[in-house]
Amino acid sequence: MFFSYFKDLVGREVTVELKNDLAIRGTLHSVDQYLNIKLENTRVVDQDKYPHMLSVRNCFIRGSVVRYVQLPPEGVDIELLHDATRREARGG
Repeated sequence: MFFSYFKDLVGREVTVELKNDLAIRGTLHSVDQYLNIKLENTRVVDQDKYPHMLSVRNCFIRGSVVRYVQLPPEGVDIELLHDATRREARGG
């Protein structure tokens, strides 16, 4: 469910927070079935805490280290998510 949802967000700006509290904002370039994420034009949200990340412009993020992904408000289709959640709850 989430893989196909994220594929529709390619080209949009998202913020990815990692389990080590690092938050990176950038343009979603690609995502795979393991929710590994490739971002372009990245910038760190808290630049004072992570100054060594200022020069990073593109990055690959392993899905297992992602805490959450903030989506652009216009990229969220609530009805689509509700329908998919209902289908999964029914087992199909």
